[in-house]
Amino acid sequence: MLTTKYCVTGRWLPALIASFGLTWGINGYTSPQWDNLQAVNESYQQAVNSPIRTSDDKRADATRKPVEFLQFAQVRPGMLILDIAAGGGNTSQLLALVVGSKGTVWAQGDQERPALIKRLADHPQPNIVPVISSFEDPIPSGIPKLDLITIILNYHDIAYKPVDRTKLNQRLFNALKSGGHLVIIDHSAKPGSGISAAKVLHRIDEKVVGEEFLKAGFQLEEESNFLHNPSDPRDQAFFNMKTPSDRFALRFVKP
Repeated sequence: MLTTKYCVTGRWLPALIASFGLTWGINGYTSPQWDNLQAVNESYQQAVNSPIRTSDDKRADATRKPVEFLQFAQVRPGMLILDIAAGGGNTSQLLALVVGSKGTVWAQGDQERPALIKRLADHPQPNIVPVISSFEDPIPSGIPKLDLITIILNYHDIAYKPVDRTKLNQRLFNALKSGGHLVIIDHSAKPGSGISAAKVLHRIDEKVVGEEFLKAGFQLEEESNFLHNPSDPRDQAFFNMKTPSDRFALRFVKP
């Protein structure tokens, strides 16, 4: 299904649907064919159930839906992944469990995060590489082209900081290999609000996000409603809500 949701420079940009097929085996996991959906999902579930994930991570699973996230991001062993604004490392660790010893996850942040340091001290994972860098220049020097970039629940934070997002998004585009993906998930703001809710409500307008990445050269490949909550009035910060916030999920591809 082609996705033509956002209009940029007066024309609609079609999505590119990619197909994958491979055999994989890591860290004692089974070795499913990528087109064997049941086996792939079982492998993702093994990563989610890993005993090295923290109790806080597992409590958050009810609202973050990590299996669905891994499905949507099409994560697979051996991938080279950059996790932007990695924070305490929940997503980075989950990704690293799937990519295995032949893959690498660079966990980027603009400052040192004690929670990430503790996570890796408690359970060292050589395939997680912490990176401290500015958001305008987040790509570690000397790394090969990436398979996947993730920005999970943090683009709104970048939006209200003095960051040149055009520069950031172009660097992300350049860092990916052709056919590589960028997955962004964030808390939905009211349509037409732009970035006005980013600092106070920690939300961002989905349309703004889509258009900014299209302008960088990406194509929108897929969107998902697995984190959609239609009952969310979008007028509160997510951490003040008793129910999960409405969240959008977009997967872009570099042609």
